[in-house]
Amino acid sequence: MFPAQPLLVEDNESANSHHGHGQNSFPKAFWLVPFTRNPRFVGRSQSLFQLETNLFGEDRRPTVAIVGLGGVGKTQIALEFAYRVRSKHPKCSVFWVPASNIENFEQAYREIGRQLGLADDGENKEDIKKLVQHHLSQESAGQWLLILDNADDIDMWFKRTDTSTKLTCLMDYLPRSSQGSIVFTTRSRKSGARFARENVIQVVEMDENIATQVLRNSLINKELLNNRHVVVQLLRQLTFLPLAIVQAAAYINENGISLLEYLLLLDNREEDIIEVLSEDFEDEGRYQDLKNPVATTWLISFEQIRVRDSLAADYLSFMSCIDPKAIPQSLLPPVRSRKKMVDAIGTLSAYSFISKRPADQSFDLHRLVHLATRNWLREQDLLAEWTSKAIARLADVFPESDSGNRTLWRIYLPHVQYVYASDLFQENLEGSLVLLQKFGLCLLRDGRWNEAEKSFMQVVETKKRILGQENPSTLTSIANLASTYRNQGRWKEAEGLEVLVMETSVRLLGQQHSDTLASMGNLASTYRNQGRWNEAEDLEVQVME
Repeated sequence: MFPAQPLLVEDNESANSHHGHGQNSFPKAFWLVPFTRNPRFVGRSQSLFQLETNLFGEDRRPTVAIVGLGGVGKTQIALEFAYRVRSKHPKCSVFWVPASNIENFEQAYREIGRQLGLADDGENKEDIKKLVQHHLSQESAGQWLLILDNADDIDMWFKRTDTSTKLTCLMDYLPRSSQGSIVFTTRSRKSGARFARENVIQVVEMDENIATQVLRNSLINKELLNNRHVVVQLLRQLTFLPLAIVQAAAYINENGISLLEYLLLLDNREEDIIEVLSEDFEDEGRYQDLKNPVATTWLISFEQIRVRDSLAADYLSFMSCIDPKAIPQSLLPPVRSRKKMVDAIGTLSAYSFISKRPADQSFDLHRLVHLATRNWLREQDLLAEWTSKAIARLADVFPESDSGNRTLWRIYLPHVQYVYASDLFQENLEGSLVLLQKFGLCLLRDGRWNEAEKSFMQVVETKKRILGQENPSTLTSIANLASTYRNQGRWKEAEGLEVLVMETSVRLLGQQHSDTLASMGNLASTYRNQGRWNEAEDLEVQVME
């Protein structure tokens, strides 16, 4: 995890002092950071200013957490800050601890202990954690900064284990000193708040200009950036996410393609896009044992959520099967406990997977997280199951087509359209008939004739196959299709269907049945629209009598 020879920086005054700090000596400034400085680093001035102010300002706060979506650049901000501290505060030791699991944490502490001259490599690893904690908690250790990177697993830090004499947790091994500062990086805002209370720095997506600079710094051929329109389109597709931008640049560099060619790769089938976003790449500023590509960077977060909050995992799975934008809270699968629902939504928000819309009770799911979650479900053979659940839930909540429900159906329509486009929906129209019919009627009410026609055609064909052409339910659906034709001005097609419905209705139900009379009224309306007044009048008189 660390270079074989970690760099040791000393002040001039302390260069000749003994390794153990004598009374008149100055402590050495240690530098234990596994990465070289990122020459491509740009922006993030606000986050860096907050770190400097919080940790080295007059109103000092000893612990800060950097929080944000995986791939948003938290590690890079911490790394840049470490190098700035090194040049601005040369007497401050800097220690970097990879904190994704206990093994990495302990290995880093052993390395710190060795540098501090506290123990040999063979020393008991439990002791070394305590020795490092005790040593850095002494004022004689001088000024230090401890960076704990990727502290995502909250249980690892706060779960107490029996160490034969007393219960301890990993938090107990963090030093405390008036001259010490601790920075956590974590994907979870809930974890960040546990670590640093209110001292949380939320890292948001980059703006267009900074994202363009990241792309420029990562590309070999700078001329590729000449087409500003394509640059902006590509950055939007990559959601301005630094990891996705660096990954795209690496692929473009290796394959000698243009930005437009890469953009076209992202405009393919979902499985093809995942293949592009799963392409591994070399990045000196990331750990060797962690997956770099965008498509896999969130897998560790998915697993943590699944273990810690199963309802949040269910919600994420459900949301990945509907449109990622403007997901109303009322559409989520219902649960008995309101607190569990609030906690689950809080978990997804804490990982920056969803963002709440301030105006209403709805969320947006990050577009690349939506894609990665679908891939995660596909790999576990769960995508069809969750798509079925989404279809069933929409069938339950989607309203009838009376005009009082218009606001509600317009909220749900994009999500019905999303499942409607899925292979599962198209392959199982029989199981989706209720939703398909409601969907068509609302489209008809909204004047979206072409879309309504497509859904009514499918309803009619499916009902003919299952129930037969003369079933009353099939006839109602044929009448709906005819109504769509009439609204499109396709009088002859409308008339043909309406005559069929009327004649079948007269034969099966009798001339005075309300369904028959309704079909006669529809046909009269079509005659009237064609200027065939006498035929229209004959039918209307019959209906009236």
